[in-house]
Amino acid sequence: MAAYDRTVEDLGNIVVLEHVNTKVPDQRLATLFYMTGLGLTRDPYLMAGVTNMWVNVGRAQFHLPTGEAQVLRGLTGLVIPGRGALLERLNSVKGELAGTAFTFTEHNDYVEAVCPWGNRFRCHEPGPAFGQMRLGMPYVQANAPAGSAPAIVKFYQEIMGTSAHVGEADGAPAAFAAVGDGQSMVFRETDEAQPDYDGHHVAVYLADFSGPYRRLLERDLVSEESDQHQYRFLDVVDLDSGKPIVRLEHEVRSMRHPLYARPLVNRDPSMNNRNYAPGYEAVSFALTAGE
Repeated sequence: MAAYDRTVEDLGNIVVLEHVNTKVPDQRLATLFYMTGLGLTRDPYLMAGVTNMWVNVGRAQFHLPTGEAQVLRGLTGLVIPGRGALLERLNSVKGELAGTAFTFTEHNDYVEAVCPWGNRFRCHEPGPAFGQMRLGMPYVQANAPAGSAPAIVKFYQEIMGTSAHVGEADGAPAAFAAVGDGQSMVFRETDEAQPDYDGHHVAVYLADFSGPYRRLLERDLVSEESDQHQYRFLDVVDLDSGKPIVRLEHEVRSMRHPLYARPLVNRDPSMNNRNYAPGYEAVSFALTAGE
């Protein structure tokens, strides 16, 4: 009988990291960066106006409401197939994004792109490190104070009920918390001073929705009673001292939330009106056998 490591299949209580929300001052520049540059897809069904934009990346999203620019204190990891095509797209928007914070650089394992307002993205090719993910958001990496990784791990284990461990990110100690299939929240320790928190947030779905809610409520950490399917908290705290470690708002949703597992449209950014082939407009978020 074959022997399997069944722990590889464990997700923990957080089943999906669904979106990262940062406000943008200019929807046109956001379109140039996220759609034309990165090659992602605007959600065709929701937020179709000019005051907000939802951008699909596999089974995750960016939410980009209009407002004063918000910048994640860290970076977002993406899996985007076709490094050469990605570089061509990013190069094509360089002129129109001149005078902003936009830039991109090549590294051995990824391409780093910076949006017009300073948000950083690491774009990886699909590969063994990301399992079957062909297009998606495998991690969000946030900055955290030196020495805080063990306490952050304890918070996610005991409050959120998900698996977490201390590891290393970019040569520094980091807390890794499982937030979905092939997805992690990473908190990398740094001595660098951080800018004030500006209100950006991440959204996650939980299998056990009420357990973390009770534990957060006991510590007076629930910051918003959104509705039946959702609540929010602002701070990851040291459970021993009660002191905040990292402020990063979590929008917490149940698996009964109407938007849970909503199918997302992902286009093939290489297709245009001249090379159009019916039936090939979409890109799968997962690798097929043999890829």
